Parts: sequence; C-alpha cells; structure tokens
Amino acid sequence: MTPGELMLGAVEEESLGRWLLERRWFGSKARDVANVHVLDIVELAEPAGDEPGLVLALAEARFPAGTHDVYQLVLATRPADQGWERGVVADAGGVTFYDAFEDPQAALRLAALLGEEARRENPHAVVIFRWAADSEPPPADADVRPVGAEQSNTSVVYGDAFILKAFRRLEAGDNPELEMLRFLSERRFPNIARLTGWYEYRGEPMDATLGVVQRFIPCARDGWEIALEDVAASPDTFPERMYHLGHVIGRMHTVLGSDATDPAFAPEEPGDEALSLLTATIDEEIERVFVDLPQDDPALAPIAGRGEEIRDRLRLLSHVGTGGRLIRHHGDLHLGQTLLAPGQGVRSESWIVLDFEGEPARALIDRRRKRSPLRDVAGMLRSFAYVASASELQNGIPAPAGWEQQTRERFLNGYFEAIETSLLPPGRKAAETLLSIFELEKAVYELRYELNNRPDWVGIPVVGILRLLEEPVA
Repeated sequence: MTPGELMLGAVEEESLGRWLLERRWFGSKARDVANVHVLDIVELAEPAGDEPGLVLALAEARFPAGTHDVYQLVLATRPADQGWERGVVADAGGVTFYDAFEDPQAALRLAALLGEEARRENPHAVVIFRWAADSEPPPADADVRPVGAEQSNTSVVYGDAFILKAFRRLEAGDNPELEMLRFLSERRFPNIARLTGWYEYRGEPMDATLGVVQRFIPCARDGWEIALEDVAASPDTFPERMYHLGHVIGRMHTVLGSDATDPAFAPEEPGDEALSLLTATIDEEIERVFVDLPQDDPALAPIAGRGEEIRDRLRLLSHVGTGGRLIRHHGDLHLGQTLLAPGQGVRSESWIVLDFEGEPARALIDRRRKRSPLRDVAGMLRSFAYVASASELQNGIPAPAGWEQQTRERFLNGYFEAIETSLLPPGRKAAETLLSIFELEKAVYELRYELNNRPDWVGIPVVGILRLLEEPVA
C-alpha cells in the first residue's frame, strides 16, 4: 500500500480537519467548518533511505452554507518509529504524515522534482513541475530555511539563490502571480525577482497553480521598514527614494500594457460601464460603512454624518475621471510589497516589486481582471499615509510637517515620467482625478478594516477621506 492510499484509508478526516484549522494560513478561522475531506492525492516521491516520501493532497473544507475552500497540503512521510514531531498531521499504519515544509530534506526533494521537470500522475490528475532552462536548480545540499512572516502562503529559501512560494488556498485557473511573473520575466523587466520555476495540478477537481520559484534577492530590505527608519533618522531621504520607486512602477505598468497580441494582457478600452461599475461598488461600500459607523468615537467625528457628502464627491469625480486603458496590474501594491536591494552600475540601490497575487480575499477571477494602472498608484499613496501615522503610533516619532505630501509628489513625478501616457487619461490633471476615485476606494476599505481590527488606527483613513473631500475637482 502506498503512503497516499494509506492516507486516504487510514487518516481520519476529523484529525486532518483539526490540523488544517490550526494552520496560520487557513483563511476562514472565523467561520464554522462543517467537514474537511481529501479530494485527491498524488504521490510525488517515494521514501528513499533516510529521505522522506512526498505526497500532494488537495483538502476541501466545507462550510454550512454550502460553500467550500480547497487547500494544498504537501505532506512528507517517515516511518513512525523515527519519532518525527514537527507539523504532524497524523500517524497511520506505522507512517507519520507531516507538513513537508517543516523538513529541509522534504523541501529539497520538492526542489529536485522542479529541477527534473518531473510529472507525477494518478488515474485522474497530473502534477507538472517546470524549471527555467537558463538556471541551475538548488543543489541537493542547499541550506533550506522557512520564511516565517506569511499568513496565506508558505515559502522556503534555498541557500541565497531561490525562494519557493506554495499557494495554500487554491482556486481554479492560473494564479496571477505566475502569470505576472512569467510575463515580466520573459520581457526582462529588471525590478522583480525573476521567475525560475513553478508547479501545477491538472485534474478532475480543478486546474490550479500550486507554487512558484523565484530568484532570491539577498541583502534586500523591506520597503515599509525602510520608510519607518527614514522618517526617524533621515526624513528627507525617503521622498527621493519614492521618486525612483515611482519610476519603477511606471515602467512596470508600461511593460504590462505593451503586448496587444496576448489576450490575457492586451490593454482594453474601459468603456462607460467599467467606471459605472467601479463607482457603484464604492458607493455601496460607503453606504454600508456609514450605516454602522460608531457615533461616540472622537476619531470619527470629522466624517460622522457625512456619508452622503462622500458619495456626492464620488459622483462628481466620476463625471471627469475617465479615460486611459485597462491593463493587468499588481492589485495589492503598497510598501510592504517592495524590497530595496543593493544596486548595480550607477545606481547604489534598486527597488524590487513582490507578491503579484493581488488581494488574497478577492476571488481569483477578480484578481485577474484588467483595471486602470492608477489603482496600484492609489495603493502606494495610501501606504505613505500609513507610514506617516505608524511612525508616531509605533515609534513615537511623528513625520515632519509636509512629509507625506512631499513623498506623494516625488512618487507621482517619477511615475508620470515613466508611464506610457496612452494608458492614462489625457493630461496629468485628468489622471489625478481618476486617481482620487481609487484613493477614495482604498480609504473607505481601510476605514472598515480598521474599525473591525485596529480601532486605534481609524484616524488614518479618516484623514485620507477628509483630504479627498477638500480637494477641488477639475
């Protein structure tokens, strides 16, 4: 009996369910789960000497309302008498099943499958591993270490060369991260961690991307952390850094809108219905948030009772904020999705853009939808607002007066210099009006999020909404 057959027959689904619900990447902790069961199993590697076996399992969590989520489990197997203890799912038939990413040897076996461009099949599914021809895979003795900060995926680093990200919650179709990295890597866009491999499942339950491998960027620093450091130690440095990041994002959008022959990436004319749908969605969100807005919170006093005024401002903006084109975009762009790496040539440092999945809470079909590139820009501008406030809230160091506005201006100058102008409404003023709509969308989303999760931070989106109310409309 193979480990996969043993798991299907001997591992209790109740035990599997308990284990799944305890994982940090399980995305529905606030919902009741009716049951968890295994949809499919594919044997990836048999045990060999001291090396563990590998099994891919697709586990489905069903909810009382009839909906469900599917999760990827890459499980390693060892004889139970070896006493393996980390990430254990179950012991069955003398075999211990555990999370493969808890075991460097198991992670190396997964890397070997990628390097071999292996195929593993069962009667109704296949797992396909792919590797870039111009890159050597991790060696069998590579150092393996986990990336511990993630919430929705699992990543491991091989030496200082590669990083593998396994998508935990799966949806049918190509993951946007794979699509975007493949497109940008093929066009040699320099400001990403280049795609070097991926693996995917194709079978009766669904076709889905399971994970991607990228070049690891050693000695790089997180953009959010750099921002907080600069506010504290050298506040004039960061706006200039944002000018260069604006250039990077503008060039990235230009590349993403450059191929009219690829249906998944070809730019599209927005049409009146696209803006109408956008504004209707934001209008509905404004109404929903303001209906439940607490009345006794001083931080909310500046916008209390002003929901209709905000909706009127949205309608006014929508009359003039049109034009440009719709393209594939990042979808969840903020400083935490960037790295500042040591530079090459004349530049002493270089910005790297990460995590092209889009907003994890959105459905995959929505994350793949083409939108105005200004939606990414709005996300970055709102990130600056958060830095200015977080510096005081977390470190007790307020940003200097005018710091956020200066940072916005430098970023936008770099962006508008680099972007292909046909992708935007004609003229910078019209582009900034459309940008205001996306900023309003972000700020209203932030208001709802902070009310539910970080009440002490509600002042940040309140200030953003007030600024948008006060700005003149062309």
